[in-house]
Amino acid sequence: MRDKKLKQLIINALFAVIIAILAQVTIPIGPIPLTGQTFAVGLAATILGARNATIAVAVYVFLGAIGIPVFAGMTAGLGIIFGPTGGFLIGFLFNAYITGYLIEKTNFSILPAIFANIIGTFVTLLFGVIWLKFSGDLSWTTAFTAGAIPFILPGILKAVFAALAGISIRKRLVVGKLI
Repeated sequence: MRDKKLKQLIINALFAVIIAILAQVTIPIGPIPLTGQTFAVGLAATILGARNATIAVAVYVFLGAIGIPVFAGMTAGLGIIFGPTGGFLIGFLFNAYITGYLIEKTNFSILPAIFANIIGTFVTLLFGVIWLKFSGDLSWTTAFTAGAIPFILPGILKAVFAALAGISIRKRLVVGKLI
């Protein structure tokens, strides 16, 4: 039993690293870059489920908060979390939990995983827009225009790919008894 818990902690840490690596895949499109983080969070939720994906994302955010440059653009620190893009980082926690929870309830199948990942994408965008509005003292329209509109289509595409890849990987890991 203890070995199984240790194995799961290692897997969770591995996904925190995967999120950190994919965070460096960025396309600058204004003040908020398009990154691989949302794909990685969806992948973690699809493969690990709610609890473990949320732990992986929490480890990722914690590493960035204490100064390890894991956020987009090799940035780190509380200034990033409390800055304009911090809501997206906090939204990743809720994305991981909600997406993983919905997928768990449907026995890790493709269509529900796609649906759950799309919902998770919108959860992240919701947190991001709300945070951007208040941290930047912006109008709702400006916050939505800057923090959501450019990310809706790419977010949906990343959600679909995260679901497809995640279900495929999960099946292989379950067969191999790795998760």
